[in-house]
Amino acid sequence: MMPLLVDSRRKAAATLQRVHPGALFLDVTSRGPEPRVRFSPFYPHGDIPVPFTPGRTAASVEGIWQALKVFERADVDPTRLDVRTMKGLKRTTRQLAPVLGHREGLSGTRLLPYREARHRIYLPSCRHVLEHHLSGPLAELRRLCAAGLVVLLDYETNESVEDLSKPLSHAGLVKRFVEATWPGG
Repeated sequence: MMPLLVDSRRKAAATLQRVHPGALFLDVTSRGPEPRVRFSPFYPHGDIPVPFTPGRTAASVEGIWQALKVFERADVDPTRLDVRTMKGLKRTTRQLAPVLGHREGLSGTRLLPYREARHRIYLPSCRHVLEHHLSGPLAELRRLCAAGLVVLLDYETNESVEDLSKPLSHAGLVKRFVEATWPGG
């Protein structure tokens, strides 16, 4: 299998082609074409278990992440779990003041710090989608990787789960899943 790389969707096409000559570029963001858009954490696959909330599912990974986020002026927002439009999911510090953490489930009493939330909420939710909703697109991605260099385009390029200074690249998680190097095994 050829290397699978991650780069910025914000770069000009000419720059990407110069840096990765001969590569196939796949936009896996919420603005990407079908079926690549299905890799986006905003995509409403449905039936994604909400961590620490037995019996409750969500439409998207981003819906889970935003729903469980707790701000200085706002607690969890269960309405984010049902958003199927890929729009209106984000909850921001500009509106709600600083983030205090992510609640351990919709009715949990514990707030998880950012690193722990990544490991216990975001990663399991992403992995569930990759394992249960994307077998066809993943098989196609593996086939494309076998044929040549593939570059996944994302808004974020931070592939390190432990680097908390920048948002995590979802494309980086797709890459790790395909390469069987998922964080934590």
